[in-house]
Amino acid sequence: MREASQGYRHDPHSVGLATVHLCFIPKRRKPVLKGAIRQRLNEIFQSVAKEKGWFIRSTEIAPDHVHLLIEYDSKHSIADIAKAMKGRSSRLLREEFPELLKLPSLWPRSYFYETSGKISTAKIKEYIEDRHHW
Repeated sequence: MREASQGYRHDPHSVGLATVHLCFIPKRRKPVLKGAIRQRLNEIFQSVAKEKGWFIRSTEIAPDHVHLLIEYDSKHSIADIAKAMKGRSSRLLREEFPELLKLPSLWPRSYFYETSGKISTAKIKEYIEDRHHW
């Protein structure tokens, strides 16, 4: 896999661009993502992304929520991405920071996602409905 000059990802059987905005909160929306925990969480996210071949385009880690903008490949689903990020970070952070063990789990099972790409849905709709295809 490689990144093309136009920004599309080239895999053996596909060419495209898939980007997802993920947002999730700590269990009970506790403001625990501060200081060393915040820094370590960012390191874990970067490590997971690198290992999986994803690109983190933007990150925001607030004390009580996380936003990630991730470019990913066609082999993974959005659920795979959320599971990898939340699963690895929960395990490692709870091992390294015992104060997080007070929560029944670091993350709830839910998350928000929104897909995006190089162009908007409205532009794609306009292109598809253009009479040049007929």
